[in-house]
Amino acid sequence: MTDARTQLIDHIKAEAVFHGDFTLTSGKKATFYVDLRKVSLDHRVAPLIGQVMLDLVADVPDVFAVGGLTMGADPIAAAVLHQGAARGSDIDAFVVRKEPKDHGRGKQVEGPDLAGKRVIVVEDTSTTGGSPLTAIEALTKVGAEIAGVAVVVDRDTGAREAIEEAGYDYYAALSLNDLGLA
Repeated sequence: MTDARTQLIDHIKAEAVFHGDFTLTSGKKATFYVDLRKVSLDHRVAPLIGQVMLDLVADVPDVFAVGGLTMGADPIAAAVLHQGAARGSDIDAFVVRKEPKDHGRGKQVEGPDLAGKRVIVVEDTSTTGGSPLTAIEALTKVGAEIAGVAVVVDRDTGAREAIEEAGYDYYAALSLNDLGLA
């Protein structure tokens, strides 16, 4: 296990895992909630996320950019962009809105032109895979080639199966087991 991965696990366990009664986006009930925005927007942890995610997708060829559905994917994509730049890579980032803007240029996907480019859809935590699949739908409309979906924490509640059933590779940096929640 890399030092960055170990540190990331420690930060998530200490600062982003909450116990109680929660309703997930899927409508399912849970006794814990992993709120990655508590750490993905933290100056100490964002670089760790970027490093771990870059390592996770290091073997995926020709990745042009990373991003996903706003809001969960935004800090993850930014972390990858910045850590990639620090490593000398040229991976860009993009943002996918839930709906196209109703003003300006009316875009749903913001950032560089992705037509014909290989992209990885990122997400902070994944429960059902719905957010990455929504992002993929918008990305295919602009001609992006989906190289896979990469999540920081997989809740092991069907996201992997949904993404793979849709025909995409699925990568998870951390599992509930890694966080002592399985």
